[in-house]
Amino acid sequence: EVQLVESGGGLVQPGGSLRLSCTASGFTFSRFWMTWVRQAPGKGLEWVSTISHSGRNAYYSDSVKGRFTISRDNAENSLYLQMDSLKTEDTAVYYCTKQSDAYSNGAYDSPPGQGTQVTVSL
Repeated sequence: EVQLVESGGGLVQPGGSLRLSCTASGFTFSRFWMTWVRQAPGKGLEWVSTISHSGRNAYYSDSVKGRFTISRDNAENSLYLQMDSLKTEDTAVYYCTKQSDAYSNGAYDSPPGQGTQVTVSL
C-alpha cells in the first residue's frame, strides 16, 4: 500500500520560509517522479511542483517559480519542498503524491495522505 506522510507545515508571516517533508513507503520511491499539490480553502487541487525520479529535473507552477524549491533524497525515501518568500495566497493544505507510472512524468495519483497545513498570515 502506498503511504505518503507530509509534515512541516505551520503558521508563518508573509516573507517567511517553511520546509515541507514527505516520507514515502509501500513503493519503490526512486522509480517515480513526485509531485506537490495544494488546496486552498474552498478551491480545488492546484499543481505546485514536480521532480524527476533522479532529482535532476524539476518543474514549478508560475505562482511559485523562483520562491519554492523541490528536492528529494532517494536513500531516505523522502521528498521536500523549501518554500521561501511566502505570500498569503500560499495558504493551503499541501500534499505530496507520485506519478501513476514509474519513470514517467504523466498523470499523478490522487494524494493519499492527510496533507500538511500551511498558513501565511500576519
